[in-house]
Amino acid sequence: MLSKPKNRTIAAILAFSGIVVPFAGFHKFYLGQPQWGIVYLLLWWTPIPHIASVIEGFWYLAQGSQEFDRNFNLGINEVSSVANQPTAVDPAQVGAIADALRELDRLRQDGLMSEYEFEQKRRQLLDRIA
Repeated sequence: MLSKPKNRTIAAILAFSGIVVPFAGFHKFYLGQPQWGIVYLLLWWTPIPHIASVIEGFWYLAQGSQEFDRNFNLGINEVSSVANQPTAVDPAQVGAIADALRELDRLRQDGLMSEYEFEQKRRQLLDRIA
C-alpha cells in the first residue's frame, strides 16, 4: 500500500472521518506519515487532532492533483508524464551542464560547498535539461 500512488479524495475522506470517529489520524497512516498518525492517536482525547484533520481534509481537496502528487506521491505522476513526453535536448547544452556538475562536485569534495548547496545547484542544472 505504501508503494501505490495516494489518492487525494481518499486522503480527504479519511481526514474528515476524524470528526465522526473517536480516533483521528488515519489519513496520516494512509499518506505514509506514521509518526504523525501516532501523535494524532495519542492526542485522541483532545480536540486538536480532530480540528487538524478537518483542516487537512480541506487542504487536500484544495490542492490540485499535481500539487498533491508532488507533496505525497513524491512526484510519481509528474515523473511518468515527463518520461512519456519526447524531448529534444541540445547535446552542447548537456555537455556544458555535465562540466558544471563536475565543477560543483569538485567544490563539494574540496569542502567549499555544503551537501545541501551542492544538491540545490545540481537540481537547478539538471532541470535545465528537461
